[in-house]
Amino acid sequence: MPNPWTGTGNPYTRAEVIERLNDTLSKGEPIIAAGAGTGISAKFIEKGGADLIIIYNSGRFRMMGHGSTAGMMAYGDANAIAMEIGEFEVLPVVNEIPVICGVHATDPRRRMWHWLLKVKDMGFSGVNNFPTHTIVDGHFRGVLEETGMSVEKEFEMVGLAGRMDMFSIVYVGSPEEAKRMAENGADAIIAHVGTTVGGSIGVTGAVATWDDTIQRTQEIIDAAKSVRDDIFYLCHGGPINTPEDVDRMLSATDCVGFVGASSLERMGVEESLTSLTREFKSVPLKR
Repeated sequence: MPNPWTGTGNPYTRAEVIERLNDTLSKGEPIIAAGAGTGISAKFIEKGGADLIIIYNSGRFRMMGHGSTAGMMAYGDANAIAMEIGEFEVLPVVNEIPVICGVHATDPRRRMWHWLLKVKDMGFSGVNNFPTHTIVDGHFRGVLEETGMSVEKEFEMVGLAGRMDMFSIVYVGSPEEAKRMAENGADAIIAHVGTTVGGSIGVTGAVATWDDTIQRTQEIIDAAKSVRDDIFYLCHGGPINTPEDVDRMLSATDCVGFVGASSLERMGVEESLTSLTREFKSVPLKR
């Protein structure tokens, strides 16, 4: 489907993004969304045929060699970082693929309607709720909820984006959050089952089992389906790391796609650079 605008990195309407995703499903293909922390990642993710590119601050930390969880910490202005990656790296080099902006909706310094106008004006086709408090739990989550930095702000941001004709693809960690996102008009829901396993900086402990991953994902989907029947469901995180893992999830749940960040961008770089460097080093010195 050609972009109705000329040039690169231009936005699609919410209806146009939905049409593109439905077209992918009609071909019997899964929806693949990929996190990109650099322009060159985005350029070749698009070349590989991904349906969406998502930009958020953790991508920058990931491509600096740090764990994606750095994006949840106070190591920079998450909203400004995502905007900067979009403006100077990703939007100038992509052609047809819709680009989604990660929005830190709980940042108390932002007037969210004003920030979303800037996001849309920059050329993003939609929003994602990252950094997200849906993956924070325990006592600290309770403190955030009580002090005005509640996940409710993320639900409100999604509702506001919909009124601004922006597509929304959102992370949730529980059935209750999925239901609230559905009530606020989320177009696509990502069942987030934890930090991605594997690679040089992936987690190795406190990892969800496959049975738990499948069960939690389907519970999230069922909760959202109790509200609406027009949502795209994708999986992410935990042991879901390879194309074979995604095939397992699509077979065992009602997911129709996958969001790859560390499992696609970081691990792709780790594996390819390591292998290519070894090949160069294996060239014999003939003298």
